[in-house]
Amino acid sequence: MKQITFVFLYLLAFKSFSQYNPLWIPDTISGVNFNLTVKDTFKQLRSGNQTITGAVNNSTFWGPTLIMTKGDTVHMNVTNKLNDSTTIHWHGMHLPAVMDGGPHQVIPPNTNWQPYWKVTNSASTLWYHPHLHEMTEEHLGKGIGGFIIIRDAAEAALALPRSYGVDDLPIVLTSRRYDASNQFVVANTAYGDYMLTNGTPNAQVSLPKQYVRMRILNAETERGYDLGFSDNRTFYIIGNDGGLLSAPVAVTRVKLMVGERVEIMVNLGNDAVGSSLDLKAYNSGQAFGFPGGEPNSTGQFGSLLNNIDFSVLHINVSSPTANPITVLPSSLVFNVYWSASDATVARNIAITNGNPGPASVPFNFDNTSFAMNTINKTVQLNAIEKWTVTNNQVFGHTFHIHDVQFKIVARNGSAAAVGSHESGWKDVMYVPKGENVSFVAKFEDYADAIHPFMYHCHFANHEDGGMMGQFVVKDSSSANGIEPMNTEVNFMLYPNPAQSKLFVKFSDENTSAYYIKVVDLAGRTLLMLPRPQLQEGIDISGLTPGIYTIQLTDEKTKSVTVRKFVKQ
Repeated sequence: MKQITFVFLYLLAFKSFSQYNPLWIPDTISGVNFNLTVKDTFKQLRSGNQTITGAVNNSTFWGPTLIMTKGDTVHMNVTNKLNDSTTIHWHGMHLPAVMDGGPHQVIPPNTNWQPYWKVTNSASTLWYHPHLHEMTEEHLGKGIGGFIIIRDAAEAALALPRSYGVDDLPIVLTSRRYDASNQFVVANTAYGDYMLTNGTPNAQVSLPKQYVRMRILNAETERGYDLGFSDNRTFYIIGNDGGLLSAPVAVTRVKLMVGERVEIMVNLGNDAVGSSLDLKAYNSGQAFGFPGGEPNSTGQFGSLLNNIDFSVLHINVSSPTANPITVLPSSLVFNVYWSASDATVARNIAITNGNPGPASVPFNFDNTSFAMNTINKTVQLNAIEKWTVTNNQVFGHTFHIHDVQFKIVARNGSAAAVGSHESGWKDVMYVPKGENVSFVAKFEDYADAIHPFMYHCHFANHEDGGMMGQFVVKDSSSANGIEPMNTEVNFMLYPNPAQSKLFVKFSDENTSAYYIKVVDLAGRTLLMLPRPQLQEGIDISGLTPGIYTIQLTDEKTKSVTVRKFVKQ
């Protein structure tokens, strides 16, 4: 009898252990040159058919983590191998609008986009993802995206875990629904039924017996997470969207909404080697309007994960590393935040319309749905502004703004109501049902009267439905603030015909290019170069022989001039 009992317990333990899959850790690319290929691929997520997924480079879901250093100028080479057009947005990055990767910077199939910029963000966890209007939910739902980690001297001086994938762990939270053939169901559903952590179902990871750092991103379509550990232990928030806090904040729970990131440190130093615990979503019993708090059911607005507590990552405690972090820093970095009194401009935005029921009506802002050719707001360069977003609709939304990191200064008019989990620099904020939230931001460095930045709900289905607006930053004292003029730019292309490199020579040495497109005779854009560095020439080695046009937009006048060339 004892033997039978032992065998039963062994099999039970084996079954419990074997139900988990090793957490996939994205590869890294570091330096200043980043080659990214967006593609369709396949991943074995369930028994039976493989699932068609989307990814970047050699992965089968998600993409590599890009590691950058503040102060470097980075060059991106993005190739689209999807059958659809797409974009890649550098979420949280402070950069020129023409490099931002919003819905205007379309990358058609089998074409290439080459933005570049100087990294001015402080050490932080950002991410990149598609942002094509009316297609964001589909492309993000496939799994296209990736982390960006920015390093700087201030962060490097701190005793923090930073051994990537060992004690410094990137974690992206998503859930998915499957049809009968194991394909993702993206359209007409807000929530997935099954958890994928880094694209891994039932994920587990071994972490060392010491302080461990987790960089957690909510990359869902709509679901929020109320995160904590299965033993209710205290952990420490050290950073959120825009970088490190001034000091760690002790918590037992942290709410993470769509698009938000949080960096936490958890102490496993008191845990026995071989023991385990779970990082969990405590999503049961949330207040009405919490995204994912709807009934636990199937159907368009239901989910098997709704309104329950569930594990997002099983953690096995292993031996410490050779140089473990065993002490939590008492302070981190010195932050100087803008306050409401610093703002000279106040703007109010209302979340309007919206009916998620059978007679669906899209949400929008100020009763205006997104239009590509409509600029909703104009901001002056170096202005410090206070924006207040009011939500009197049926449930909560997240609000994201491009270009800037902001400081949340009030919830429902109260500074004291701002949560500890959002005490630092932010680029996404949660606006619950029946509340308003205010932030302050400074719009500095980049002015562009032509290419806009976005602000939008980060629920991908709401964004695609028109819950998005555009703003431009204007410098009234500069040529950056002028509107386009119909003035042709005088330039020549050489050599012409060309084989590998094509050079541009302006008749006026003070002329510079704002944007260059290489277009074939069928009108397809094959190469897009924002603010190109023309002294290095235009690489046309990948083009097939034939006749093409250069469409050059002038930096000063924003006029477009077309020239033909021949690729030998």
